[in-house]
Amino acid sequence: MAESQATMLKTTSRRKKIRLGDLLLGAGIITNEQLDQALTLQKSTGHKLGRALAEIGAITDEELNKFLAVHLNIEFVDLSNIKLQNDIVTLLPEVQARRYRALVLQSEGDGLLVGMADPTDVLAYDEICRLLKRPVRMALVTESDLLQTIDSVYRRTDEINALAAEVKRDLGDGQIDIDELMADEAADDAPIIKLLQSMFKDAVQIKASDIHIEPEEFLLRIRQRVDGVLQEHVIDGRGIAAAMVTRLKLMSGLDISEKRLPQDGRFSIRANNVPLDVRVSTLPVQHGESVVLRLLDHSANLLTLEKLGMPEDIRRRFERLITMPGGMVLVTGPTGSGKTTTLYSALNRINSESTKIITVEDPVEYRLERINQVQVNPVIGLDFSRVLRTALRQDPDIILVGEMRDKETVDIGLRAAMTGHLVFSTLHTVSAPATVSRLRDMGAPGYLLAAALNGIAAQRLVRRVCKGCRETVELNAGQQAWLARQIGAERAGSAEFVRGRGCNYCHLTGYNGRIAVFELLEMDDRLRDAIQREDLDGFQKAVEASSKYVPLRQHALDYALAGITSFEEAVRVAGGVDEEEEGLNG
Repeated sequence: MAESQATMLKTTSRRKKIRLGDLLLGAGIITNEQLDQALTLQKSTGHKLGRALAEIGAITDEELNKFLAVHLNIEFVDLSNIKLQNDIVTLLPEVQARRYRALVLQSEGDGLLVGMADPTDVLAYDEICRLLKRPVRMALVTESDLLQTIDSVYRRTDEINALAAEVKRDLGDGQIDIDELMADEAADDAPIIKLLQSMFKDAVQIKASDIHIEPEEFLLRIRQRVDGVLQEHVIDGRGIAAAMVTRLKLMSGLDISEKRLPQDGRFSIRANNVPLDVRVSTLPVQHGESVVLRLLDHSANLLTLEKLGMPEDIRRRFERLITMPGGMVLVTGPTGSGKTTTLYSALNRINSESTKIITVEDPVEYRLERINQVQVNPVIGLDFSRVLRTALRQDPDIILVGEMRDKETVDIGLRAAMTGHLVFSTLHTVSAPATVSRLRDMGAPGYLLAAALNGIAAQRLVRRVCKGCRETVELNAGQQAWLARQIGAERAGSAEFVRGRGCNYCHLTGYNGRIAVFELLEMDDRLRDAIQREDLDGFQKAVEASSKYVPLRQHALDYALAGITSFEEAVRVAGGVDEEEEGLNG
């Protein structure tokens, strides 16, 4: 024990400054020319020398880490394989953790194990020792893993709790002073403003798409949707919810006195230097008003069709559909499946100075140059059908209708597609073949559908298995039997699947990010004939006989077989198309 403490204390003494370039030159790993080139790049970018060397191809991150760990006689730590404790990590404040590229990994007796991306940075090491006031043992970690882990572990939950307690104290008897709230509109230091700022910053940090504010009798639930799954944070105190809702209503121009009816609004903010458009939806519930905030990041680059995840064959066929001179192309799927992103990527591909494009949306989710984008406003009678009728008099080549919501909109859209316009829109259906049945239920005549409809793309989003904690997994007997029926016993017997065991990078979920799964149905003579005769059974048989149609289920399984997603995620997509036997996931 005494020897261990002596070792720790020795590491806290001032270390001799080490020049990384000299070390690598002396070991013969890089040349003088490469060092000069990296130093020039370092001056222009401000990056660490190791990163600059990697960028010019002089050395890989893995080679650099192995060399440093051996030379400095320190441990290399894979951050994906270490379990971090929040109370230990936060001993080093986030600002210093980012500045010095360091993270407190573990407590070791009286000392601490600290991971650093650059253990040769003596000044950073000395400052960390001063801040922690405990013996420090260094470990080497990769910079990319370090930054990703910092984003994951330095959540703002403690800050949100502290600000919520401050708001609760300010409320006193629970009564909200509306005049004070309105007077503090521009006061950044008001507790309720700071609470909302912290909530939005936390959501941006974990890439949440929605924030749910749900009051109960004695507590408030704040839930954030990340990769399609809600993560919950509970705050003590019901009165806080009313203050938050009132402030959000003021920000979005809603009626703060109306608590009996749902309201919708929007506002724009900046959180963590990310510009956001926030869509606000309020709903009266038993203990106040529930609020859902949809976060739209307009700084995010619009995905190209290649990066959406479309298989090559589907992408080529889809591109052919979106470049036809007329007709209707539909993208279908449930809410939040990425339909709008797909259509905007299509518009981005065909947008040019010789093409007039008009969109009718609720709301406008992306802003594109040269495209006339119209926001519907039902309150003043500016609904989809009215805007669509007017848009046709604006001499458009292409029209995008945000959603086919009623018979009138469907009818106008189909007739526009028949008169030489290319029309894009979305619909909520479980599959591409089911879309025709849905349009018939909405009153669209078969002859009009057969003449106007060019193709239907259906899509879902599946979660990607986290690369930091992926591991192979064996299927149980029920899963193996189901798989054999889908792809054949021989192929199923040799198939391998992965899952994420949960790590710091993925917030212990096993998943990180999402990718779209598609199916594409192009209209041919057999399909058009069945639609025109309104023979839905014949239409379904023609779909199943089509050699070009591959169902969503197959593409989802292909992703699982390729190790992109898990077997469970693939089955979830398949279950959205067909009812499967019980016990599949058992």
